[in-house]
Amino acid sequence: MTRKRRRLYILLACGIGLGTATALVLFAFSDSLVFFVTPSNLAANATPGRTVRLGGLVQAGSLHREMDHGTPEARFVVTDGTASVTVSYDGILPDLFREGSGMVALGTLQPNGTFRASEVLAKHDETYMPRDVEEALKRSGHWNPANGAPPPAATWDTARQGTRQGS
Repeated sequence: MTRKRRRLYILLACGIGLGTATALVLFAFSDSLVFFVTPSNLAANATPGRTVRLGGLVQAGSLHREMDHGTPEARFVVTDGTASVTVSYDGILPDLFREGSGMVALGTLQPNGTFRASEVLAKHDETYMPRDVEEALKRSGHWNPANGAPPPAATWDTARQGTRQGS
């Protein structure tokens, strides 16, 4: 075997090894990736069981709290002005969690259409809004930053308030 052929075999073996390692790393990361979606995105691309971050505004009048065997449970509707989704959460909600304010929930879409949250995050002050929610409001035409702060959710929410998805 000549030196040239030996070098070629070594390069091929290294290339195959590097390709295999890259494929294994990407496969391992695919299970831990969590994407941000709005209620409109979730309704359009519903994939039950996939872990996602749902962001939007808590619809006014939709928050219902209960106690189940000593564990607090909350059900509320999250909207982006176009679509809405019912969210259920077992646990204590953050102190800053309010109706009409921004929030992000980590969880999965259930087969019945409700979103089961394992973690709920609330905005940290009166002017903060997640960037993706801000962009979704701009795209839908509900907010123009040149006109000032975003209006309260009750004034631009075009989702059907009497009907909740998944109920």
